[in-house]
Amino acid sequence: MSKGSDLLVAALENEGVERIFGIPGEENLDVVESLRHSRIELVITRHEQAAVFMAATYGRLTGKPGVCLATLGPGALNFTTGAAYALLGAWPVIMITGQKGIVASKQARFQIVDIVSTMKPLTKSARQIVSARTIPTIVREAFRTAQQDRPGPVLLELPEDIAAMEGDEVSLIPPHPQELPIASPEALDRAAGIIRAAKRPLLMMGAGASRPRSSEALSAFVLRAGIPFFTTQMGKGSVTGGSGLYMGTAALTERDYVHMAIDQADVIVTIGHEVTEKPPFVMRPGGPTVIHVGYLPAEVEQVYFPQVEVIGDIGRSLTLLADRIEGKVANADALLPLREQILSHITDRAGEDRFTPQRLVHDVRQVMPPDGIVALDNGMYKIWFARNYRTQVANTLLLDNALATMGAGLPSAITAAILYPQRRVLAVCGDGGFMMNSQELETARRLGLNLVVLIFNDNAYGMIRWKQAVDGFADYGMTFTNPDFVKYAEAYGATGHEVREIGQFIPTLEAAFNAGGVHLVTVPVDYSENARVLVDELRQAFPPAIH
Repeated sequence: MSKGSDLLVAALENEGVERIFGIPGEENLDVVESLRHSRIELVITRHEQAAVFMAATYGRLTGKPGVCLATLGPGALNFTTGAAYALLGAWPVIMITGQKGIVASKQARFQIVDIVSTMKPLTKSARQIVSARTIPTIVREAFRTAQQDRPGPVLLELPEDIAAMEGDEVSLIPPHPQELPIASPEALDRAAGIIRAAKRPLLMMGAGASRPRSSEALSAFVLRAGIPFFTTQMGKGSVTGGSGLYMGTAALTERDYVHMAIDQADVIVTIGHEVTEKPPFVMRPGGPTVIHVGYLPAEVEQVYFPQVEVIGDIGRSLTLLADRIEGKVANADALLPLREQILSHITDRAGEDRFTPQRLVHDVRQVMPPDGIVALDNGMYKIWFARNYRTQVANTLLLDNALATMGAGLPSAITAAILYPQRRVLAVCGDGGFMMNSQELETARRLGLNLVVLIFNDNAYGMIRWKQAVDGFADYGMTFTNPDFVKYAEAYGATGHEVREIGQFIPTLEAAFNAGGVHLVTVPVDYSENARVLVDELRQAFPPAIH
């Protein structure tokens, strides 16, 4: 005889689950007890939102669903932001929540919220488990759904009486690989013909190109095609470095320096573009021909309506496409002469002896080895990292340009440090975003992780303050005061550092990584560069204005 919670945990083990992130509650104590007797590690977090961020990052880095746990009502509702984060980012997650008994109600409506209905718009699937016997089937289908393209979150609600219900032994369902369809020969031929005839072709790597299964084939395609490429923010790092074909990252939608190449291209091949990400360029009538290479058909939007589509497994599609164009694109490198000009603009002022964003990003790059992982929160610095930080290994710059929520940087870095304990992992947060989930410093410290947290401190919501200035509004409502971050870190058992001179920045980061453990480093940031570079300089290069 097995009870429902035992079946759930056995089904999770059957899927290869190694850890679950979350916070238990009264309504899932049976699950917690079953976990105690299992091989699965329960990673207790300090907020449910952080647990989903951690699970989503696990899915992002491994391609396998991350799993998180919460109780009913308030605990489950705290999953909503993380669910949207995983849905828009296309990261596989299984969210397990508790609920009061459904066979008999002994507490009336206390704490009861219809979580399944709440979560349906935020997930690929949301369902309540009403029979212990169905658990193996439901769990198997949940993992399939979470991983199928487009990946995303799935919610399973397990009422406490179903979790405690004794029943007969039920067989588990063995997982099997999911094979993706291959693009049709006709679509590949059509795309190849357009690329071969292009006068100024350009490749774009989007968020879908960053999935772990695609990186090797994607890098091979770039080298075989010989066509310059740029990336979206979330496509950054999808191609390994060293090809000499990287033109930059579209950190803004229009009129950034990389748009010198985008605006001149007559054919743009978008690989893995997803319209949940802020647009890297705007399609207009009479513009370039756009070829959409993706796992799924394009979602047509006002700013994105590709004329040609190559649908199927991206890796295999690109291999077959390369077979058709390798050595046959006469103008493959037509836009490459713009590369030096674009990249030189981007690296301008990186050597200044001030806490400019360019200098800070430059110095972080010096400290991080090629396989080091930088996990960004959301703020003004994200644009600077997207523009200026050069990646050499796939999935080593983790940022969110889909939901673009604050508070995800530290939890994401915690997962990266768990998965890759021998690699340097750096969380980069603004002071506003850091304080939204700063309690997870305790989680990192308790887990014995090696992790450095870098805070860009401007005592303000810097990105919104910049946008406020760009739109001509008065400077109002964006500033605040912060705690003493060094003492704050020490209160959690971490080590705090405050950098007061730019020359101390690299030595401080190096010392923190070399010492091991959890370190918090706070630096001031001179965001006057936002107006000088991202407004004034770009207005001169691309009149009349940025958008």
